[in-house]
Amino acid sequence: QVQLVESGGGEVQAGGSLTLSCKASGIAFNIYTMGWYRQAPGNQRELVAAITSGALTNYGDSVKGRFTISRNNAKNTVDLQMNDLEPEDTAVYYCNAADGLRTLWGQGTQVTVSS
Repeated sequence: QVQLVESGGGEVQAGGSLTLSCKASGIAFNIYTMGWYRQAPGNQRELVAAITSGALTNYGDSVKGRFTISRNNAKNTVDLQMNDLEPEDTAVYYCNAADGLRTLWGQGTQVTVSS
């Protein structure tokens, strides 16, 4: 069964940290580009960070220097370490997997940053 399952969301105060994790199953994980996207109410879904099969990374401008994406091909997981969180980071965060032929999404996990 193809599945992306996120965990690690929650509520934190501004300046705090959270780590999101996504566990993939049913796919050849090592060939996929893995990413994290987020969507706040009334906004479009936007890229937060992505990491290719070769471990090249790309970040959205608003999170550069604060967030770090990493992957573990042995465990089929991709993590998003989020530091110095701001209220503007509040959103539902979605795990994404893409191999050029298909795109997969997780169910999302809520991150709430209070001021």
